[in-house]
Amino acid sequence: MATISPRPELHLTPEVGVLDAPAGALRDGDNWHLFHQYRPTPDAPARWAHQVSEGNPFEWDVCEDVIAAEGDETLVRAGAVVAVDGGVNLYFTSVTEDGTSVHLARIDDLDATSQEVSEDPLALDPHVRRIGEVVGDRDGFNRFRSPCVVPDWITEEVRADGHRGWLMLAVAGDQSLPNLVMLTSPDGRDWNTLGPLTFNGHTGLDPDLPLVSPRLIRLADEVDGEIYDILMVTIEHEGIDISGYLVGRLRGAEFQVRTPFSRIDFGHDFTRPRVTNRTPGTVPEAERYLSTSLFGLMNGVGRFDDATTHPSLQQEGWANCLSLPRILSLQNGLIYQTPPNGLPDQIPDSVSAASWIGLCEIPSGSSLRVELIDAAGNIAAVVTHQGDLLVLDRSMNPHHAGDHMAQAPLAEGDSDSLSIFVDGSTVEVFADGGAIAMASRVYIEGGCREFNARIEGAGEIIRSYERFPRSFDSSELPDYEYENNFGTDEEEEGPVR
Repeated sequence: MATISPRPELHLTPEVGVLDAPAGALRDGDNWHLFHQYRPTPDAPARWAHQVSEGNPFEWDVCEDVIAAEGDETLVRAGAVVAVDGGVNLYFTSVTEDGTSVHLARIDDLDATSQEVSEDPLALDPHVRRIGEVVGDRDGFNRFRSPCVVPDWITEEVRADGHRGWLMLAVAGDQSLPNLVMLTSPDGRDWNTLGPLTFNGHTGLDPDLPLVSPRLIRLADEVDGEIYDILMVTIEHEGIDISGYLVGRLRGAEFQVRTPFSRIDFGHDFTRPRVTNRTPGTVPEAERYLSTSLFGLMNGVGRFDDATTHPSLQQEGWANCLSLPRILSLQNGLIYQTPPNGLPDQIPDSVSAASWIGLCEIPSGSSLRVELIDAAGNIAAVVTHQGDLLVLDRSMNPHHAGDHMAQAPLAEGDSDSLSIFVDGSTVEVFADGGAIAMASRVYIEGGCREFNARIEGAGEIIRSYERFPRSFDSSELPDYEYENNFGTDEEEEGPVR
């Protein structure tokens, strides 16, 4: 039996080296550009890489790196990517022995960055030019880093009037208890400090916990039609990253809370999310805030990770990956997440991907248990939908022995649906129409060769659907009973809602 690599095929991974964090994502027409912070070797300084996928977000090609340390810099860290004036602005964190500051680089011709790629893996793209520092120590704040840049409004009161100028949300101050600071700019280069980000209303956050990697996005609520600000933050707590969001309205430097902090993902490995920005004209203006897509780092401990412990680094010289892009929508103040369109169609042409999608009836006291079976017939992980609780357990897997079970509460009244996507050493789960998402790294020896799904109690699997690679040797596979009652390809693209 052929060995299946732990490298995911449909997720973005570094060709070699350690992926530290997503830096920014940009959709240009049908093409996806992802920039990420990575280290060519575990002991090398961090820099920015660039990958592109044409027509879908699954087939990533490596481009030349775009930013690396120069002068007195020791390394560069993640930031933001924004389409501006026919090109792309790259806002990044410059690190020196004296501290950190926000710098700007510029790409005038985005298409040119993917046309010719040097054979030198450390070559820098000549189409990227540095502008220099744009936010340094000022107004009583120091060590600016991790910038997020979004368009400002012409008028905050009437958002339908559109945008003028730019807003930046950045981290400043000591690493143990950082500040979030708002800034504004007419052109994206000259920035003025608005002040520290404050909250009006119940946040659900412990004020003593450090908030890092902030992001601002906007979505229109499908219930009331209003455009809301969504603040995404990552909490570093006892060596574990917890990423989540608050929904409200940002007025100047004050965030008026509508929905307190809610986790964006309940799996073992999802942190530091980045929204996908778009170049002008990619979507009609009327649809701009109906949905967006989000990537996260599939590593539950973030900057506390020791890459040398990863089997993928030991075996193949790479570590970490990004999640699949999730399609986000806002409903009654809560985010719903579904898989990207076209994902099931990619699985038959892969080597290591597989999926199970089902619509069920799970009354109180019953559950749906789906076992992920590896090539030797062993259980690699178990996903359990208990009606009011979703559980992902990988503790029986020798690679994850003794790990805690990832758990998420499910709301009564939501449809009992479950979608499981396996790709190499990744497992991503979506439940109840996208109300809950879980992402975990799971090393599955020989790949996932079977889903063993069964109802425990009085529940029912109403309909289900499985997909596996065509390349699997049929003599090595169990006798599956494939059920496809979804009816249309469109319905197969995500969980039943």
